Amino acid sequence: MVLLVLMSIAMPVAFNTWTALLNNLVVEQAAFTGMEIGILQSLREVPGFMAFTTVFVLLIIREQTFAVLSLALLGIGVAVTGFFPTVYGLYFTTVVMSLGFHYFEAIKQSLALQWLTKDEAPQALGKLISVAAITSLIVYAVLWVFLELFHLDYVWNLLIAGTVCVAMALVMWLGFPHYKSETEQHSRLILRKRYWLYYALTFFSGARRQIFMVFAAFLMVEKFAYTAAQVTALFLINYAFNWLFAEKIGQLIQRIGERKSLTIEYAGLIIVFTSYAIVENAYVAGGLYVIDHMFFALYIAMSTYFQKIADPADFASSAGVSFTINHIAAVVIPALLGAVWVTSNAAVFLIGVGFAVCSLGLAQNVPDRPEPGNEVRVGKVKLAGKPA
Repeated sequence: MVLLVLMSIAMPVAFNTWTALLNNLVVEQAAFTGMEIGILQSLREVPGFMAFTTVFVLLIIREQTFAVLSLALLGIGVAVTGFFPTVYGLYFTTVVMSLGFHYFEAIKQSLALQWLTKDEAPQALGKLISVAAITSLIVYAVLWVFLELFHLDYVWNLLIAGTVCVAMALVMWLGFPHYKSETEQHSRLILRKRYWLYYALTFFSGARRQIFMVFAAFLMVEKFAYTAAQVTALFLINYAFNWLFAEKIGQLIQRIGERKSLTIEYAGLIIVFTSYAIVENAYVAGGLYVIDHMFFALYIAMSTYFQKIADPADFASSAGVSFTINHIAAVVIPALLGAVWVTSNAAVFLIGVGFAVCSLGLAQNVPDRPEPGNEVRVGKVKLAGKPA
């Protein structure tokens, strides 16, 4: 648990600094439009699409070691970003950073599901989100001070954050033993028919995330002229919520179940995305951005749903596969919707409403008590009388 906590600290130090500064960096120093930011974000998601290759890397190195190395690569990518403030330079450093980020996230999810019991997982995953949130609060507070009071250039903010992440990865490499899973993980790709609902939910979750990560943030800068410090202030509010309530949301999911939790998330997103399409006030837009982020904590319900229906030996392989499925939409959507954005930013968010509606419909098929053999309410897959 201590190692998972340290991982939950190191990742946001680097990645959230990059996220907070990216939109201002690309607009102010590389003159990006919606087209370029869409291409950059599509390139950023390519390593996520390739996350299924995780299982092949694990034939060579241990899962825990791979997670630490991925964190180090994330830190290196962030550290050098500010030194290449051109279109192609930013494309390159984004791919480097993203390789580390996506492999790390896939492995961390697998390790958490292996190391946590089904009873403790919802609250423990919420606690890890809270740890990441309070780290993010500190990062954004320090970043705001660096930007507003010391007027520190983007290049130095990124260098400091990336270096801290690399240093923490080194501590995890040298300071912790290798922990073995109770269940030996499959060393091949696992794609099971009976997991179809989880795969479908994962696909639309990836589409929804792109609307928030790419276009909601870009809206703040391009349409409402938010400064880097103001964007950072929004992130501070977002992560203050996660710090205070993520663990309680985990407890809520444990109490009301995955279907109701996902229903709350997707119904709320329909309202938020519709509002994005028509908002004209900068303060209202900022409020929507905060509300949008609040729903992310409910994503725990998807992880606990899968933990309940899956064979424990599938966790490592399925983590990579699910990340790939999540990023099928993520690779395509930013570039396609970037082209739509040039004509109408409202249309982008109305497409997001369509994604949320699809997710809401799928969520209704999650059973009250998910378990192997009871993965869905309608459309169960059987093979020779047993779950496929």
